[in-house]
Amino acid sequence: MTTTLIVIAVLVLFVLVVMVKSVLVIPQATAAVIERLGRYRTTAAPGLNILVPFFDRVRARIDLREQVVSFPPQPVITQDNLTVSIDTVVYFQVTDPRAAVYEISNYIVGVEQLATTTLRNLVGGMSLEETLTSRDQINNQLRGVLDEATGRWGIRVARVELKAIDPPPSIQDSMEKQMRADREKRAMILNAEGQRESAIKTAEGQKQGQILQAEGAKQAAILAAEAERQSRILRAQGERAARYLQAQGQAKAIEKVFAAIKAGKPTPEVLAYQYLQTLPQMAQGDANKVWLVPSDYGKALEGFARMLGAPGEDGVFRYEPPAYEEPTTSAPEEDDPAVADWFDTAPDPAVAEAVRAAEAVARKEVPGPLEHSPLASGPSVREVESGETAGETEPPRSLNE
Repeated sequence: MTTTLIVIAVLVLFVLVVMVKSVLVIPQATAAVIERLGRYRTTAAPGLNILVPFFDRVRARIDLREQVVSFPPQPVITQDNLTVSIDTVVYFQVTDPRAAVYEISNYIVGVEQLATTTLRNLVGGMSLEETLTSRDQINNQLRGVLDEATGRWGIRVARVELKAIDPPPSIQDSMEKQMRADREKRAMILNAEGQRESAIKTAEGQKQGQILQAEGAKQAAILAAEAERQSRILRAQGERAARYLQAQGQAKAIEKVFAAIKAGKPTPEVLAYQYLQTLPQMAQGDANKVWLVPSDYGKALEGFARMLGAPGEDGVFRYEPPAYEEPTTSAPEEDDPAVADWFDTAPDPAVAEAVRAAEAVARKEVPGPLEHSPLASGPSVREVESGETAGETEPPRSLNE
């Protein structure tokens, strides 16, 4: 009984072992290379696979996903005999598990060594500057060589990237100094450009300000000259009217005096007395020191008597008053129409408006200059520049004209 139980237990254990050996479960994105009695039989796909116990075995399990392998830094000598340290990252994927197992013993080591030798060949034909600036070119060439060489291993190289390219410390120091000098140079250039632009803008602003100031000064000078001209014209007209009135008054005074003398019927004795009263006035003055009664004083009186009197019976000339004449009143003289407007005292509307505008500016009631006042409607800046100044135009008319 005991022997039977042991046999049954052994048989059950054998059946369990056979069943375990016969069933193979492969995960997704994984492949297994199956050998039978040491010879390649098949590649097990993901899922449930049945094996022949004690005859079939799994040689290797291959990950079919894309793998990333980072290789340690490799020293590489450039064309200009500088040693640089390059870090490389390779992205690859196993496409044929059988070739990856039987064509090479360790495909990861093979990819690493192939990448190192290919990188040295590529970088050895470049200078340091080209190596630092041609990463994309190195990546593409390296990928092409690795993909072609690893194709027979059942491997597809997707990408090759250079993580870092480290030149020697002395070269790094020189490069940092060069980059610092380039940055300083660029900063100085930008600073100079900014100063130049600022100077240009400032000069443009000063130029515009000086132009506007000159235009304002020129316009002010023109307006001042026009105002001075108008003032002189008005003063001249006033002096002309005053002289005319003075002459007219003197003429009237002489006429009145002569009429009064004629109406008073003076005798030679009165004229002689007036003549004697006039002589002291003639002597008045700082330059008159000595005066003499003229020797022909008697002859002068005799002439007055002969002119105004008639000889009497004794031969002496005596003044005889003429017959009475009725005084005639002449009609008042009328002024010449040409000078009638000299005495018009009505203010010029343009001048009055200009005065009011000036007073408003003085009281700061208006913000701007007298650009729109009637007085400022004289010659413009362009007319002055072209020669059409106030002196070349028609002289201004009088206030009422």
